[in-house]
Amino acid sequence: MKSAPWRIGVDIGGTFTDLVMLDSRDGRIFNGKILTTPHAPEEAVLEGVRDLLARTGARADEVRHVIHGTTLVANALIERRGVPTGLITTKGFRDILEIGTELRHDTYDLFMRVPEPLVPRHRRLGVAERLLPDGSVREALDEASAREAARALRDAGAKAVAVCFLHAFRNPAHEARMREILAEEAPDLTVCLSSEVVPEIGEYERASTTVCNAYVQPVFERYLRRLSDGLRGFGLTGPLFLMLSDGGTVAEETAAKHPIRLVQSGPAGGVEATGIYGAAAGARDILCFDMGGTTAKAALIDSGEAQRSLDFEVARVDRFRKGSGLPLKVPVIDMIEIGAGGGSIARVDQLGLVRVGPESASSDPGPACYGLGGARPTVTDADLVLGYLGAESFLGGAMKLKVAAAEAALAEHIGKPLGLSVPEAAWAIHETVNGNMAQAAAIHALEKAKRIDAYAMVPIGGAGPVHACHIGIKLGLKRIIVPLGAGVASAFGFLAAPISFAFVQGWVAPLAGLDFVRLREMIGAMTAQGKAMAAAAGVAPEAARARILGAMRYAGQGFQVEAEIPAKAIAQGDAATLRAKFEAAYLALYGRTEPALPVECVSWQVIVAGPRPVLDLTQQGAATEGALHRGTRRAWFGGAYVETPVLDRLALRPGESVQGPALIEERECTLVLPPGATALCDAALNLDVTLPV
Repeated sequence: MKSAPWRIGVDIGGTFTDLVMLDSRDGRIFNGKILTTPHAPEEAVLEGVRDLLARTGARADEVRHVIHGTTLVANALIERRGVPTGLITTKGFRDILEIGTELRHDTYDLFMRVPEPLVPRHRRLGVAERLLPDGSVREALDEASAREAARALRDAGAKAVAVCFLHAFRNPAHEARMREILAEEAPDLTVCLSSEVVPEIGEYERASTTVCNAYVQPVFERYLRRLSDGLRGFGLTGPLFLMLSDGGTVAEETAAKHPIRLVQSGPAGGVEATGIYGAAAGARDILCFDMGGTTAKAALIDSGEAQRSLDFEVARVDRFRKGSGLPLKVPVIDMIEIGAGGGSIARVDQLGLVRVGPESASSDPGPACYGLGGARPTVTDADLVLGYLGAESFLGGAMKLKVAAAEAALAEHIGKPLGLSVPEAAWAIHETVNGNMAQAAAIHALEKAKRIDAYAMVPIGGAGPVHACHIGIKLGLKRIIVPLGAGVASAFGFLAAPISFAFVQGWVAPLAGLDFVRLREMIGAMTAQGKAMAAAAGVAPEAARARILGAMRYAGQGFQVEAEIPAKAIAQGDAATLRAKFEAAYLALYGRTEPALPVECVSWQVIVAGPRPVLDLTQQGAATEGALHRGTRRAWFGGAYVETPVLDRLALRPGESVQGPALIEERECTLVLPPGATALCDAALNLDVTLPV
């Protein structure tokens, strides 16, 4: 399949499914955007692929592979659409999912809400066994107790089970035997072991992650099977790869075993793409601003590298409050949800304030202006009424928007309660969203000890370029880089991601007495496993590279800091270099170090990756035969409608510039360029926007 020239990236979002098809012979890119089909997400994917094949004239056997990212895993957790799941743990620890860490995400809220456990108490069972923190056996696994638990879960209707014994990350023997017993007593159960899903310290986080993986795995496997069968039905015989939350891609079989690793796969593709766009424009420090149909997210890229984390939360009961969701211990690109998306519903609260989200109109029924049954106002309705979106040019004219329906929804739900005209109601929504997102992005940067105005923003997602300039002005940014195809950037990012998988192993030990022989054996085993996995995905052994990261902390601390560790230091048993790497990372984050305190290691991570595909952005766009100027449209600037030029994005060539106000349209998104701003088309076909001071 290496000679097959076409590559396809597919991203399923809450409102739209985005597709990008790349011809590797000349770098040409063809984009697609179609409404997501929530009842059967693979249907939109298959329809989009069918359309791309028809538009390009490509044969199915000319497609090398499909790379896919999806919100299916996250949505299944948020909407509680997984399978009935059980939990088997050490006797006396069945309530860990409710006890958690005993920390409160809001100290002063007497009515504080916490997420309901995915596993009800009657399906959480304890088994007699006990391991000590060093992995030694204090009490052997009671097999009679284990068999009783297996039969009880089978009879209770469980379809999946998470096994999470105390300290199993140091010794997986009891969990492995429990799986054998489950296979004998309840062979139809999907079984996930914590020692395989997340072999790290943190009993609550380990249990939560393993339960989430078990909860979604049967759903995800069925989806993958339907999608794979559908693609094969087209004659696409190339492999299906899945995008992970840390920016790597894996084969279909690997993803099916670890679906929790895909919880942020779509946004991760967007961050990968923004790094490429920014580098092509000469920017190294980038604020990725991804605003789609349901949410808006932000991530920081420093010196060309996206920040990463091993901690994430999903299904928060208080949307923006850390600690109010289900904790996951998975490698992710560090990003935060900062606001609403185009389909987020606006309302007036009891204090007479405009609120937007978190409820979304999604693709069914969609915003009022879609004419598909939605009756409540959304961000997209506001942007349409403000003139930022074209009723006749949305999705290249393939989808006509209903201005009257948007105006009626705004008048009924925002205008009347607040005594505002329809344009004022629309502007109130637009400003509320922009203000919230600007504030959240600035706070996110401060928490990382960064100044937000030192970054260049790269906006992506269907709504990103619409809101980018107004948000950038609020943040005091000087530069915004708007790529061609920003509306489908996540799908494009999939095509730029390498085959990669991260392996993590917990091992708490003082650095001063670290057993380097054992460490080398552990790192070697993880590296070998990663290279075997990469080879199975088509990566030549000599092309696979391994990075080593150590999570360390000062003794007595309850949190750790990750630092990249040279393989040479581990080979030579150089503890001084390990400490120096840790303290450099600690200093960058906290502005100080503690030279007198001992350091301890908490966990080790090995990331094995193949080569990164090389994409030439200068070849991606085909110049349109049409005129640059499409006419004018009334758009809201400075408190009034202004007759504003509408330009064809594909007609702009390198070296050409545009003065604001202007509306620069392409099929999947529109750049709203305010008065005083200038956009210059660069060699990579980015629009390099200079904002007014």
